[in-house]
Amino acid sequence: MQADIEVDARGLNCPLPILKAKKALNTMQSGQTLRVVATDAGSVRDFQAFAKQTGNELVEQQAVGAEFIHLMRRR
Repeated sequence: MQADIEVDARGLNCPLPILKAKKALNTMQSGQTLRVVATDAGSVRDFQAFAKQTGNELVEQQAVGAEFIHLMRRR
């Protein structure tokens, strides 16, 4: 799936990937998608919790090698 905005959070540990995602989501319109690439394994559950707390949809999560890709849709 193609994302409207991509955030590179490689090398950053919790909570920085979430903070970068939150900042990007604040600039987006409803329905747009955000792709976050992180290397922190804890980001998988962090993004699940973040989606529940904020009401943004966590469309997809996948692990590709040492990277974790999170795709969110702005509420």
